[in-house]
Amino acid sequence: RERMGAERLRDAPGSHGRGRRRGVLTPALTHGTPVSPASPTPAQGDKLGVLGWSHHGRALQALGVLGGHGAPRGGWRLSPARIPTLKGLSPLPRPVTFTLGNEVLGMSPESEFQSPDAEVYMHFMRSHCCYDAIPTSCKLVVFDVSLEQIKKAFLALVANGVRAAPLWDSKTQSFVGMLTITDFINILHRYYRSPLVQIYEVEEHKIETWRELYLQGSFKPLVYISPSNSLFDAVYSLIKHKIHRLPVIEPISGNVLHILTHKRILKFLHIFGSTIPKPRFLKKTVQELCIGTFRNVAVVPETAPIYTALEIFVDRRVSALPVINDAGKVVGLYSRFDVIHLAAQKTYNNLDISVREALQQRSICLEGVITCYPHETMEDIIDRIAKEQVHRLVLVDENQYPRGIISLSDILQALVLTPAGIDALNS
Repeated sequence: RERMGAERLRDAPGSHGRGRRRGVLTPALTHGTPVSPASPTPAQGDKLGVLGWSHHGRALQALGVLGGHGAPRGGWRLSPARIPTLKGLSPLPRPVTFTLGNEVLGMSPESEFQSPDAEVYMHFMRSHCCYDAIPTSCKLVVFDVSLEQIKKAFLALVANGVRAAPLWDSKTQSFVGMLTITDFINILHRYYRSPLVQIYEVEEHKIETWRELYLQGSFKPLVYISPSNSLFDAVYSLIKHKIHRLPVIEPISGNVLHILTHKRILKFLHIFGSTIPKPRFLKKTVQELCIGTFRNVAVVPETAPIYTALEIFVDRRVSALPVINDAGKVVGLYSRFDVIHLAAQKTYNNLDISVREALQQRSICLEGVITCYPHETMEDIIDRIAKEQVHRLVLVDENQYPRGIISLSDILQALVLTPAGIDALNS
């Protein structure tokens, strides 16, 4: 952060430093839309527009490959952060109860999360900025919206093992959105059974063509965050906007430094949070705390076609589905990330195969189904999610019947936002 501050001073008007943009001060980001970076523009003829640059926006180079690594920065950095005021926060709901079978699942979150010791994670997140959670080296893939074939973009995501990529618009010289697995799912769901458009025709669309057809003028500003904003703000933005990827954009250069996720933030908290006192609610059980989704849990039968899973993803806006057998017991997990591998295997022209077959045909080992039980403590749940590096646990009873889902959003809401009196999940 000190180097970032030095660059700001060096590049300011009247500066006599040796910066690459001496005497020019880039306007700040406004109205939720990034300003144009001076350097990171896709190379001519490189329609993939995949660029790599250092975390401080210096050594920009067209890589010619589908991703790049940021400059090593000496590992994690811990430093105080400014704490902007969050407006329009939703107050916590009134006490409610949930049932799991014949058992009552806890009272309201207020009683357990409003004690003074429960605020320890909230203060921890407010005292660290997003820059602290950026890894020493990471892969970042960027697409130009004028990429000729959207199919190439999804294949590039698979080839690089990433789940989302910022979209660069050369006309406006700015980042305008994100291309994610959700886009691929929406394309398959929208056109697979369309009598007028064949799926192979959609493959030839440009990214900007798909955005125009799907969004139909309802373009929303890109949700992003500054590296100097607190991790508390990042958690709030992720949960409030119901997104899984939050670009960290450096306000001076306009460069994307990293894509923050729930998993990355929880890992940061799990590693460095071990040095701070643990709140008492960690010893409470899931049944007592009532953290997660327990009503109308979306599931998919293992005999159902993949297209049925896509319909549930779109209609329910969930990121994963517990797979159940004929007896109703959990036997697997089909997630959004499984869908993107249809592109790698080029099997998305046949979405009538069963979910069971699709799971058996996975070319690589993906996130499996990791379960938990109502009697397990919150501390055990967090440790298991961090150790297994998964995005959610399926809550089951002693007979392996699905009873709920505990996601990273549920956990971060409980650990960080609820003690602050904020309910971003239901706002």
